[in-house]
Amino acid sequence: MSRRPAPRPAAGAFRAALDRSAPRTGLAALQSVWAEVAGERVADVARPVSERAGEVTIACADAVWAEELDLMQERLLEALRGRLGDDAPRALRFRVRND
Repeated sequence: MSRRPAPRPAAGAFRAALDRSAPRTGLAALQSVWAEVAGERVADVARPVSERAGEVTIACADAVWAEELDLMQERLLEALRGRLGDDAPRALRFRVRND
């Protein structure tokens, strides 16, 4: 008589499926670590939306956040380089989102 292994939690399978289906782009990599690098509070009001030639555009809730994050750009880039290595953007551009 053979024993069947105990069922595994579905969360691991879902995470693996999501990881395999995610696009393999610099923007997708940045989006996946943004909340961790920028912090939850910042991630609630600003999100990476596009990338072109190494420059990532971050859409912000308002002009105050865009200005504040622009002042924090070097710290954010350093944290992104530490997390993404060569896949980190070379620059960030902050704009007010239109939603």
